[in-house]
Amino acid sequence: MSIQKLKVLERVIDSGLIAIIRADVSDHAERIAEACAAGGVTVLEITFTVPGAAKVIETLSKSHAEQMIVGAGTVLDPETARVAILSGAKFVVSPALNPETARLCNRYQIPHMPGTGTVKEIIEAMEAGAEIIKIFPSEGLGPGFVRAVRSPLPQAQLMPTGGVSLDNVTDWIQAGCVAVGVSGHLTGAKTASDSKTITETAKQFLAKIQKARA
Repeated sequence: MSIQKLKVLERVIDSGLIAIIRADVSDHAERIAEACAAGGVTVLEITFTVPGAAKVIETLSKSHAEQMIVGAGTVLDPETARVAILSGAKFVVSPALNPETARLCNRYQIPHMPGTGTVKEIIEAMEAGAEIIKIFPSEGLGPGFVRAVRSPLPQAQLMPTGGVSLDNVTDWIQAGCVAVGVSGHLTGAKTASDSKTITETAKQFLAKIQKARA
């Protein structure tokens, strides 16, 4: 494992929170990112459902190089993964495991976090080289799923995404998750006018994660 890859993984785990941005307009995505940064977010995921996602990743990677690491989400194939990486993405997140995408990320020594929903898929993701494995959609599984999985697979580093909220983030962390991915309950359906709300919500998420770990 490269030193750079290790540093990215350490920052994700240290933070415990990946703020996931989905927006209909690229400018909104950048403004939401600014609001997240103001709230202390240090790990950001720009999904490829955002128009001009690669350009947004490139812009934020340069403007927040010291404060945040920026990754790409909703990456369905190796072609998109390569575009994201060349645009400055420091990690790649997918809704499901695509072996070719995993292989490309391994080639560039970029952390790849594929979505899984069963024990079989989690094992396959680990065998494909994923250090952090996304549980998706987590709202249909719950923290009990993580506790059950970690009994036979204590080495699995799991991150729920989809349904993580301020009401349940403590349960996810205490179940053994190394981080959480948050979209709707932090950045979903938000615009520039919601900046203060996003900033305050980000602070609350980070505080709850640290308290749950303590």
